[in-house]
Amino acid sequence: MHAREGVGGDPLGRQLTAGPGPPAMPEVPDGTWVHRGESVVYDSEWVRLVVADVVMPDGTQVDHHVVRTPHAAAGTIVLDDDRVLLLYRHRFITDTWGWEIPAGRIDPGESPQDAARRETLEESGWEPQALTPLCAFHPANGLLDQTFHIFTATDAVHRGEPDDRNEAARIEWIDRVEVRELLLAGEITDGLSFGAISFAIAAGVM
Repeated sequence: MHAREGVGGDPLGRQLTAGPGPPAMPEVPDGTWVHRGESVVYDSEWVRLVVADVVMPDGTQVDHHVVRTPHAAAGTIVLDDDRVLLLYRHRFITDTWGWEIPAGRIDPGESPQDAARRETLEESGWEPQALTPLCAFHPANGLLDQTFHIFTATDAVHRGEPDDRNEAARIEWIDRVEVRELLLAGEITDGLSFGAISFAIAAGVM
């Protein structure tokens, strides 16, 4: 985030085009960050990087880098008695291994519930029958606009081996007490899974 007075640039060297003058500030509640428009730096099917023209509550103007995602994501906490279905996988971006719940993007025209069911089946080979909404949250809304939709299921049916072997090195049913221990030990660091499991514990779901 780059603060400026008047018109200026950002770390990539661009300049926002100067106009006839700054737009009038709208009447907004105290503490509101006013978004006055944005320019696209990069755009693809998966992600869009923009620089937003923002006025902070104290009147300072900043060029704020924002990552916009065209697709929300959905995940499922699959429960079976005292166990939770988790995937153990590698994340190359952070070069870390950890346990995660089945999850993935919501395709165009697909409901969060349908996406959660499809992703669970594709990644684990288990297909939830009834899904119960648990929560929705923004994992990093200081930078990213993506929404995670989380569901629970207690009636998953095993359909065979997962379709996508790239999603997990191991697929295991883990005792709920051990899942809490994994969370505390830093073995669950994926944002979607961390938030979903923490919420489920706080809500008494697991």
